[in-house]
Amino acid sequence: MLHKIKKFFALHGEEKKLFTEAYVTLGLMRLALLLFSFKRLTRSLAQQKNLSEIVPLSDEEQQSATDVGNVIVRAALHTPWESACLVQALTAQRMLQKRGIPGVFYLGAMREKDGELKAHAWSQCGERIITGGKSEEFKVLSVLGWGKE
Repeated sequence: MLHKIKKFFALHGEEKKLFTEAYVTLGLMRLALLLFSFKRLTRSLAQQKNLSEIVPLSDEEQQSATDVGNVIVRAALHTPWESACLVQALTAQRMLQKRGIPGVFYLGAMREKDGELKAHAWSQCGERIITGGKSEEFKVLSVLGWGKE
């Protein structure tokens, strides 16, 4: 535990601020999923019908989106609550939309060999997967997008 605290304080100011924002937002999104319906949490997002229309990002926006995605994944490893793919995708959506960076998140499912259904969520900005890692095994069920604020 002490090692993790030392590592956090070794971060530069902006990195520390971004990590803290990701950590807190992961917690808020986890709590929101426990308290509210998914539909209520995503009602401000647009259902994407044409998956081929990827909004191009500037180099600066793409770098910022990548940085946000990386810090979300890192922060998720240190939460005492479950910060699975859906929580990470919702966190990415909130943090990126706040920064005016458009993107989408995908909800997918697949049937395991034993017949059990498995779900997955991942987010994407421009051409890059930001959280969750896309897997070809998952059939995309829904795509929800957000634009620039």
